[in-house]
Amino acid sequence: MAGMRALDDLRLAEHGAQLFRGAALADLLELKAAIDVLLPDQAGIRLHGMTALHSYLAPSGSIGLLASKAIGTEAKPVRAILFDKSAATNWSLGWHQDRTICVRERIEMPGFGPWSIKAGLHHVAPPIELLSRMVTLRVHFDAVPATNAPLLIAPGSHRRGRVSESSVAQVVAECGVIACLAEAGDVWAYATPILHASDAASSPDHRRVLQVDFTADALPGGLKWLGV
Repeated sequence: MAGMRALDDLRLAEHGAQLFRGAALADLLELKAAIDVLLPDQAGIRLHGMTALHSYLAPSGSIGLLASKAIGTEAKPVRAILFDKSAATNWSLGWHQDRTICVRERIEMPGFGPWSIKAGLHHVAPPIELLSRMVTLRVHFDAVPATNAPLLIAPGSHRRGRVSESSVAQVVAECGVIACLAEAGDVWAYATPILHASDAASSPDHRRVLQVDFTADALPGGLKWLGV
């Protein structure tokens, strides 16, 4: 696995991940205040109607600006999840791709499916081509050393298209594994379809992460992004 210095060599287009050190540091206290109103000790909370976040996620905001640089000035936030891995919520997650998007209502469209309901919200798996044009930003509120369950990625796996479950282990073996260490205020950018995983923390502490998906695409046939 890569050390902290090698992490700076990763590039979004080539490796599917890029570290932006301290990109959210100036806004970190205000961002924390915005999320502190949410209930503690939950593994993950899907966020919607969080107006306190909008200025940071806008194209000129500290977070939205990174998305605009990655996928263009039309980038907009379309889904947000707050994760808090702690001693009370110390889980592990196997290797997988994020394959669904969140929309306002269910409208059947060719190439979109299957459908699911998560936290009362409509989710659907879109064509992989749409996912491949998205970027996912993870804003770190806490330090994430190797002992605090950093996200694990398989660099370059975002270029493999939709990876079947039976092929995941082979693709990870071919691409290798990088642990995405971070300091508070760092932002990691990922190609949304990258293969990733997470172990349980060996020395659990708070590991609060705001994860936001961005796209520059409109959806077809009356489908609408839910947004943040």
